[in-house]
Amino acid sequence: MPQPFVMPDFYVPYPARLNPHLETARTHTREWARTMGMLEGSGVWEQEDLDSHDYALLCSYTHPDCDAGALDLVTDWYTWVFFFDDHFLEVFKRPQDRPGGKEYLDRLPSFMPADPAAGMPEPANPVEAGLADLWRRTVPSMSEGWRVRFAEATEHLLYESLWELDNINDGRVANPVEYIEMRRKVGGAPWSAGLVEYAAGAEVPARVAYSRPLRVLRDAFSDAVHLRNDLFSYQREVEEEGENSNGVLVLERFLGCTTQQAAEAVNDLLTSRLQQFENTALTEVPRLAAEKGLDPAERAAVAAYTKGLQDWQSGGHEWHMRSSRYMNEGMTGGPSLIGGVLGTSALDVRTLFGRPAAARLRTLTHVPHQPVGPSLVPEIELPYPLTLSPHHAEARRRSLDWAEGFGLLDDLWDRPLAEGFDLALCAAGLDPDATVEELELSSEWLTWGTYADDYYPSVFGRPRDLAGARDQTERFKSCMPTDDPAVGAERAVNPLERSLADLWARTAGPMAPDARAQLRHALDVMLESWMWELHNQAQHRVPDPVDYIEMRRSTFGSELTTLLCRLRHSEALPPELYRSGTVRALENAVMDYGALINDLFSYQKEIEVEGEVHNGVLVLQTFFDCDYPTAVTMVHDLMRGRLRQYELLKQREVPLLYAEFGLDAAGRAAFGTYLRELEDWLAGVLNWHRKVSRYGAGDVHAGSGAPLVGRGPTGPGTSAVRIGALIGSTVRR
Repeated sequence: MPQPFVMPDFYVPYPARLNPHLETARTHTREWARTMGMLEGSGVWEQEDLDSHDYALLCSYTHPDCDAGALDLVTDWYTWVFFFDDHFLEVFKRPQDRPGGKEYLDRLPSFMPADPAAGMPEPANPVEAGLADLWRRTVPSMSEGWRVRFAEATEHLLYESLWELDNINDGRVANPVEYIEMRRKVGGAPWSAGLVEYAAGAEVPARVAYSRPLRVLRDAFSDAVHLRNDLFSYQREVEEEGENSNGVLVLERFLGCTTQQAAEAVNDLLTSRLQQFENTALTEVPRLAAEKGLDPAERAAVAAYTKGLQDWQSGGHEWHMRSSRYMNEGMTGGPSLIGGVLGTSALDVRTLFGRPAAARLRTLTHVPHQPVGPSLVPEIELPYPLTLSPHHAEARRRSLDWAEGFGLLDDLWDRPLAEGFDLALCAAGLDPDATVEELELSSEWLTWGTYADDYYPSVFGRPRDLAGARDQTERFKSCMPTDDPAVGAERAVNPLERSLADLWARTAGPMAPDARAQLRHALDVMLESWMWELHNQAQHRVPDPVDYIEMRRSTFGSELTTLLCRLRHSEALPPELYRSGTVRALENAVMDYGALINDLFSYQKEIEVEGEVHNGVLVLQTFFDCDYPTAVTMVHDLMRGRLRQYELLKQREVPLLYAEFGLDAAGRAAFGTYLRELEDWLAGVLNWHRKVSRYGAGDVHAGSGAPLVGRGPTGPGTSAVRIGALIGSTVRR
């Protein structure tokens, strides 16, 4: 069968190296797979299948430095996971048996107990037998924290196979953002990152395991692994197996382009994710180590882990070029000049220069303050009605008085400017049922967040004062104590700190300790996202598109606002429900739609007036090297895709969610109310952008000569959130 496209030139900056224990691992894993029942008689593999796939070669390339015992174990893990994938395909995907697939998957976590001494059920098939054996052999040498993280990654890999099955049943191809998110779980690369810790003997220190730099290293690694696999496996998955979950197919449908063009676009995104990995490793990880005071052993572990992920990328590429499982005709370069010890892919200078170098250059050479003309805003249609609170005018007056009283209208803003922003209008659309007191508090949170968002780039961004920004961020956190919220006012020394301490005491004071801790964490995440923006501004770097979309949920304040919505229903709904994939997908779709609304409206103000690099339209312009109108069309298409996903989840997965968590009538009504609040959020955000004096061609230059004005408030990331008897919300842009 002819290949559907010519393989692009891959960015492979580091040579693959081969573990000397390859043959030992091949022999061991063949016998292990037979013992577990994966070969003759399984109905999935025969020995020639396993031999031709050569997972020992994969692991020898991806873990070149581990000893023979570790290589045997890691190879067994990969043999198991690929067998699971093929077994699930044959038994459940091909016959489209979702109920049977779910019952099958529900048993597997019981073979991964956090306590190694805990019992397991009797394995009923080769997948269960393999998992039980591997878990017993692996976990004794790892910490409890690693076990929890690795079990979670394994469960994601297993359960999200249902998402693939649902898409096959529906004949549906995901939108790009949904695909990247779900592919991380289905594809299993976060799971692979956990095995890197084991094989490299470099367990990530628990106190930084969930930090942004380590998360980005893992996610960028994962995305690159999966996108590479999508290119090599397109023919087998799409043309032979009828899969819909392939990045080439996703971009082919989204961009309306040829398969060849989609393959090039996937490879460009793969390159961008690798370059994001490099940037994070070189600029964010060292700062994290210094800020957290990691000792030499901890720093060495992080360095070894980073190197292990890097080895995996190069080794995985080399294996894809040689395995019979994939489309690689004409790509295997044969033995290198070093007798086959080093892979050949990194010896091609085209992987370092040419297209990859041009893409990196574009991210660093955007010319600020270019005249772009009025923002191009397409016709945005939402199926959700707008309702405004009757207390809008009173809340506006009270919130402006509050801001003036705390000194927020003395320099960066004045009262007429703040009146034009009318942040109370946003609050009135987000929570039309709020009391006047609740709406006032919402409006004040919006005011504080918007002012602070202006303050950071104006005071710290222009002089590249990251140390000063870090100091201010830590002082903000000190104004939000979780033990006694009222104490924060004693620590505040400037208008922003005093106003934040006031809001914190009034909002967090009535909360239960657990809810208060969740609120504090959400605010910390938002504050840290402002540091991320300053970090990019200091490099004058247009963000990678995946990193941008994911961080935009924090910079827009959306993660905070959805938390506050949840707290309103905390008594009616179990907390586990909000951790489900369905709810996360619903929330992320809404967050992304709202943030991209802002990017469309604020484009002229941010690009022409403020010299900003954080705008979704600019990010797509830079990545695709296209013009402004084309990028606007892509942003609008992405918004519509996210809205379609939200509606599909409501129709298809929410009823399954009700059944899974056994929600009674009251619980279903509470979750239905939560969904309507998310829809109010969208309607209120869109209305605010359309009505305020912020984004018209005659508005964007107003006040641009003010002493401290950097990036003005360019829109809300807000919520209609009642906390008990209060409304708490925040704003971004």
